Amino acid sequence: MTALIGAAALALSLVLPFAVKPLLVKLGVMDVPNERSSHEKPVLRGLGLSVLIAIVVVETVAVVNVFAVDSESFSWKMLLVILLGTLAAGLLGLGEDLKGVSVPVRSALLLVIAASTSVALIWVVRAYFGAGPYFGWNASQGMPAQVPWVSLMPAWVLVLLAVYGVLFISSYINVANFMDGLNGISGLHGVIAGLAFAAAGYFWMGGGWLTIAGLVLAAGFAGFLPWNLTKPGAFLGDVGSYLLGGAVAVTSFAAFIAGVPVLAAIGPTIIYFGDVGVTLVKRVRNGHKWDEPHKEHAYQRLHQLGMPHIAASGINAAFTLAASLLGLASIFVAPVWWLVLLVLGLALVVAYQLLPGALGRRRASR
Repeated sequence: MTALIGAAALALSLVLPFAVKPLLVKLGVMDVPNERSSHEKPVLRGLGLSVLIAIVVVETVAVVNVFAVDSESFSWKMLLVILLGTLAAGLLGLGEDLKGVSVPVRSALLLVIAASTSVALIWVVRAYFGAGPYFGWNASQGMPAQVPWVSLMPAWVLVLLAVYGVLFISSYINVANFMDGLNGISGLHGVIAGLAFAAAGYFWMGGGWLTIAGLVLAAGFAGFLPWNLTKPGAFLGDVGSYLLGGAVAVTSFAAFIAGVPVLAAIGPTIIYFGDVGVTLVKRVRNGHKWDEPHKEHAYQRLHQLGMPHIAASGINAAFTLAASLLGLASIFVAPVWWLVLLVLGLALVVAYQLLPGALGRRRASR
């Protein structure tokens, strides 16, 4: 069933643009180049709407199917919260594309989405498993042998965990929006992150809700890539970038509180977080406003060296893949080795940030 769900998401994402593009053209949803843009001509934007529809439809079917098999399971509830959080993020982006949303309103809605999703996920895990010792996962049943560590935590720790969830989810939605500046970069990120979550679900839980959520995410953005990479091209728009950030962040947080090793849960996010974090710090230190349009991200500097969009996006994707694999490796080694994997992951972030300068100096020396 899981493979069929992924195939359905891919097929819908590939086909839906035939219906969505005329609607976007009629509404005049175009991306006009500005100081942040890496393109020179107006391009249709908002095609992330087709990805949103594909993901929501297929995940809804998955929720109904899992509920029908076992209405007492927490799996359908986890999928439902991921679905609702993803949908809310995408709809906020759609509002930005169609009419624009003021910064205060957008910030408030992001916090509401992140807070409600975080609390709901914690409540689902806590309510289902209660309290008790945690001895790992029962792979044959796709659920913990006892209960996840969240069920052992006192209330004040759960509050801190919810605060972390709010900050993580809301900030990553913004991060994904900042990073959506080259053809292919967001689509590849969605595919890699989704496959990483699917693999974590398979190897840690023996399949189940996390594998389903990951495959739907990967397939949805895989279906968008041909539309993005072939002429005349089309962009995700805010609906797609908010959708991407929301889906990745919510799924990551859900995996973390359900007991997946933290490195496996956050692995797909660290290159994006690193790029945005380092860039914003540099801009503030140089006296620039952090929210002004610019082309100072590592992926943008790679493009400025003369790399085609797909090459610069591919480098970003390769680093994200490497970080995801390091995270997945934590599933197979003792926790004592997690520090080594963390250091290697941070080294990837540093290497990615240094790469544009190194390539630029090498080119200048020739």
